Amino acid sequence: MEYTGAIKKIYTILSKKDVSDPLQQVVDFLQKSFAQYSWVGLYLVQGDMLILGPWKGKEATEHTRIPLGKGICGSAAKSGRTEIVDDVSKDDRYLSCFLSTRSEIVVPIKKGRIVVGEIDIDADAPAAFTKKDALFLEKVADMLSKHI
Repeated sequence: MEYTGAIKKIYTILSKKDVSDPLQQVVDFLQKSFAQYSWVGLYLVQGDMLILGPWKGKEATEHTRIPLGKGICGSAAKSGRTEIVDDVSKDDRYLSCFLSTRSEIVVPIKKGRIVVGEIDIDADAPAAFTKKDALFLEKVADMLSKHI
């Protein structure tokens, strides 16, 4: 799927009043619509921890609670900046979730300057994420911020 169409679809999901769990529906849509997105999850900030919220993938991760500053997810949440890791095996911060994961992107979700959550996406291919993915997911994060 192309990014513009995906933004429109996500806007439609988040605009509906009768959607029971819009965050889960967005996660499901992202994982289904982009072949390289093998696992998609949202982490929500609670105190000094990231708590796993809605996710979609082949299996659950054991990392359901991540301290801010720990791992790639915790680093992105602490810095407030998008992280793209082309090869997770070469990044000491990586908290291994799945043997198949080769690359990862983590995009903070902010209200103003405060990080309230993040989008975490794994891929089974190295260097699966580009600047276009980052820009697209940053727009998605802005849209999600109104629902967290």
